[in-house]
Amino acid sequence: MFPIRDHNPSGGTPFVTLALIAVNVLVFLGYYTTLEGWPLMRFFMEWGLVPARLAQGQGYGTLLTHMFLHGGWMHLIGNMLFLWIFGDNLEEEMGRIGFLLFYLGSGLAAAALQIAADPGSGAPMVGASGAVAGVMGGYLLLYPKARVDVLLFFVIFFRVFALRAWIVLGLWFGLQLVSGVSTPTEGGGVAYWAHIGGFLAGLVLVLPVWLRRGGRGYWRRTHGEPPHPEAKYPLSPSRIPRVPRR
Repeated sequence: MFPIRDHNPSGGTPFVTLALIAVNVLVFLGYYTTLEGWPLMRFFMEWGLVPARLAQGQGYGTLLTHMFLHGGWMHLIGNMLFLWIFGDNLEEEMGRIGFLLFYLGSGLAAAALQIAADPGSGAPMVGASGAVAGVMGGYLLLYPKARVDVLLFFVIFFRVFALRAWIVLGLWFGLQLVSGVSTPTEGGGVAYWAHIGGFLAGLVLVLPVWLRRGGRGYWRRTHGEPPHPEAKYPLSPSRIPRVPRR
């Protein structure tokens, strides 16, 4: 199950969100289509975030560069899809410069928690997941009841459901938290603590925006929904025939 769109249209063109997506895609195409095997791993070791290097006082630039690298097509597509769905509304609320600083700050906070969880790791961490998790955390605070369409796959069955943002994002965060606690940090793998750190940072960094709009009073006025008419998407019924009970 993963989100495909929200019902929360923005009032303008999200130039920063689009630029971030473009940079991530162009960087990915620049190295992933030309490197493979050991050269690709060396590239990740050089430009990805390696906690053990930072502990030795080296590679501070990778705190930024790792956010624009991805390990594969699905890694890239998933992160960019989440950024596109949730980023435009935060950019509209925070302004272009504010949103860019928020995005980068969330990514740095995500890296900090992952480093704290396994400071001696020699595995390179790559991906925009931590920064995008911050976008998701901020979205949850401002629009907890915004409707998000999710696509559910189950064997041959698929269907689109509209769920509240707090359900979709809450389930996602809960999964990261459970996985982070239960999965050993040694040996690489998914950087769950980066996801957790980015999400919590997003909540904290968007808190001033929420308070300027009235805090709980803003929620009471909007009922947790977007402060404008939501987008409507006609959903066609599934082509899979229904089998009646006998």
